[in-house]
Amino acid sequence: MAFVGDIFRHSPEIALFLALALGYWIGKFQFGKFQLGGVAGTLLAAVAISQFGVHIDDGIKAVLFALFIYAVGFESGPQFFRSLGRHSIREIVMAAVLAISGLATVIVLAKLFELDKGIAAGIAAGGLTQSAIIGTAGAAIEKLGLAADEAQRLQANVAIGYAVTYIFGSFGAIIICVNILPWFMGRGIRDDAVKAEAEMLKGARIYGAGEAPALPELFGRVYRIQKASGQTVSAIESAATNGPITIERVKRKGKIIGIEPDLKLETGDFVLVVGRRSGIVGLDDRLGPESPGTEGMELVMTTRDIVITGKNFVGRSVGQIIAENSSLRHGIYVLAVTRGGTKLDLKNDTMIRAGDIVTIHGVQEDLQRLVGEVGPAIIPSDKTDFVFHGLGLVAGLLIGLLVLRIGSTPLTLGAGGGALLAGLIFGWYRSRHMTMGNMPTAASTLLRDLGLAGFVGVVGLQSGQQAVQTVMESGLSIFLIGVVVTVLPLLITMIVGRYVLRYENVAVFAGALSGSRSANPAFGEILDKAGNSVPTAPFAITYALANVFLTLLGPLVVAFV
Repeated sequence: MAFVGDIFRHSPEIALFLALALGYWIGKFQFGKFQLGGVAGTLLAAVAISQFGVHIDDGIKAVLFALFIYAVGFESGPQFFRSLGRHSIREIVMAAVLAISGLATVIVLAKLFELDKGIAAGIAAGGLTQSAIIGTAGAAIEKLGLAADEAQRLQANVAIGYAVTYIFGSFGAIIICVNILPWFMGRGIRDDAVKAEAEMLKGARIYGAGEAPALPELFGRVYRIQKASGQTVSAIESAATNGPITIERVKRKGKIIGIEPDLKLETGDFVLVVGRRSGIVGLDDRLGPESPGTEGMELVMTTRDIVITGKNFVGRSVGQIIAENSSLRHGIYVLAVTRGGTKLDLKNDTMIRAGDIVTIHGVQEDLQRLVGEVGPAIIPSDKTDFVFHGLGLVAGLLIGLLVLRIGSTPLTLGAGGGALLAGLIFGWYRSRHMTMGNMPTAASTLLRDLGLAGFVGVVGLQSGQQAVQTVMESGLSIFLIGVVVTVLPLLITMIVGRYVLRYENVAVFAGALSGSRSANPAFGEILDKAGNSVPTAPFAITYALANVFLTLLGPLVVAFV
C-alpha cells in the first residue's frame, strides 16, 4: 500500500486518470432505473483513492473547470440569448427559492444542534457546493470583534464543515436532479430533451453518425426518354407542378452532351433528373421508363451552409427573393434557413436578415454560382479556431477576477462564472459570424466531458481524505446535517418549480434546478442524459444568479446563527 501511495505522490496525474477510469466503470452499473453515471462514479473513486494521500495542484482543477464551463456556454450561446426576457422569470424565482430555503435550513439546523458560526457556514458552503461562502463567511467572522484565537478557531471550523459536507453536496445534487426529478415528473430527461429540440427545430430531424432517412427528400433518377420526345429541358422542368426537378445530365447515343434550357430531348436519350420526392414520383409517366443507371450519368451532389450577406437578399422577404432570382435558383434546393440555430418557418412574408444560414443542396457548379451572390460558404472543418477560443477563455477568466463589493461583502463571478459568460457571448457571436470560431462537435464534447469529470476527480482527491478523517473523529452528525442541507432545499425548489412555476419539460427543469444550486457535476450528468444542449439555457441563467445569491449566504449565516 505504501508503494501505491508513493506512486501517487510522485505522479498525482496517475491518481486522476485512475479515478476517471474507475469512476466511469462504476457509473455504468445500473440498479433498476438508478445509475450513478460517470461523474458521480469519478467522485466516489477519487474519494477512495485520496486515502492513499494524493496532493494535486489547484491549477489543474481551475483549468479543467474553465474548459468545461466555457464549452457549455459556447454551445448554448445563441439559445441562451434568445431565452432572455420574460421567459427568464421562472429561472430567477427558482434561484431565489433555493438560496432562501438553503439559508433557512442551515439556520434552523444550527439552532437545533447548537452549531457554532464556523461549522454552520462551512456546512452551507459544502452542502450547497458554493466555495465562495468560505471566503465571505471568513471575512464576516473577522468583523465580529472576537479575540484572535477565537476568530481563527471559527474560521478553521468553516473549512472542517466544508470538507465533510462537500462530497455529498456534489453527489446528492446528482441523485436528485438526474434520478429523483425524472421519477417525480414521471418522464425521462432524454425523452423531453428530444421533444424540446424537435420544437426548436420546427420538425426538422438531426441525424446522428451513420443515420440517414429511409425516404430522402432529395434524390436522383435516370429515365429513358420516350413520351417527352421533342420537349425542351426548360419545358419539362417548369411543368413539374408537384415539386421542383432539374435535369442535370443528358446522354445521347452514348455521349454526354451539354445542357441548355432550349435543348430538345429525343427518343432514346437518357436523362438524370434530380429533385424533391414529390416531383420525382410518377415522373416516368411523363418522360419514359426509369433506367437502373447508365455509365457516365453519375453526379456528385453537395449540401452546404451559406451565410446570407448579399444585398439582394438581406432585408427582403422570401417572396421577393424568389421573384427576383428565378435564374439563380436553377438546380438549387433549399433545405432550411436557420437563425441563431432555430429553423425559420419560410413563408412569402418571412424576412431574411444578415447572418441567417441557408442550407442548400445541388451540384458543385451551381453552389459556387450561388455563393458568389448570397454570401460566404461555411466549409466543414475538423480544426478548432484556437485564436478565437483562446481569446474567449482569456476574456472569461479576466471577467472572473472582477470583484464588486456591497458593503463588506465581495461579489464575483469567479473563474467559472466568467468562463461561462464568455462562452455564451462568443458562442452567440459565432452564430452571427459563422466563418470564424469553429469548434467541431467532437472537440466540444471532449472539453465538456474531460473538463467536468477531471474537475470532480480533483475535488475528490483533494478533499476526500480530510472529509473521511473528520467524519471518523467527529462522528456523523456534521455529515448528516450536511445531507439535509443538500437535499431539503433542492426538494423544496423542485416542488415549487413543478407546482408554482409550472415546469413541464424535465430536461429544461433539470437544467434550471442544477443551475440554481450551481451544481456543475449534476449538470454534466443531465447533459449526458439529454444528449443535446436543451438543459443549458435555463442552467446558464440560474447558475449565474446562484453564484450571487449563494455567495451572500456566508455573512447571513454568520449573522443569524
